[in-house]
Amino acid sequence: MNGLYVTERIIYVLMDIVFFALGGFAICIAYILGGLLLCATVIGIPAGYECIKIGISCLAPFGKTVESREESTAKGIASLICNIVWIPFAGIWLALLHLGIGISFYITIIGIPIGSKHFELMGLAFAPFGQHLVPDYEFDY
Repeated sequence: MNGLYVTERIIYVLMDIVFFALGGFAICIAYILGGLLLCATVIGIPAGYECIKIGISCLAPFGKTVESREESTAKGIASLICNIVWIPFAGIWLALLHLGIGISFYITIIGIPIGSKHFELMGLAFAPFGQHLVPDYEFDY
C-alpha cells in the first residue's frame, strides 16, 4: 500500500463526512423513503430499487464514479424503457434538486467539490437504469 493511496482514501473519507453532514444524510433519507413508497406497488419495485440504490450511494459518494453497465441488448432496451418512464415522473425533479443543491455549494469556494459530486449524482438521478457507482480505487494489499 503506497502513501498516495492512503492519503487519497483519507481525503475521500473526510469529504464523505462533510457531504454527509451538509445534506447527504437528508438526501439519503428522502431517496430511501421514496424508494420504499415505490416498492409498495408491484409495478414500482424497479424504480424503488433504483431510488434506494441512489440513496445509499449518497451516504459516501466520494471515491466513486458513475459508469454504464455492460448489459445485453435485451437488458439495455429494458433500461431504456424504464428510463423513459422514470424521467418525466422522477428523473427531471431529482436532477433539478441536485442541480439546485450543486449550484448552492458552488457559491462558496470550499463547497465546489461537494457541488461537483451533486452534479455527478444529478446524471445518475436523471436516468438511473443501466448505471451504477463504482469505486475509483482498487484494493491492493
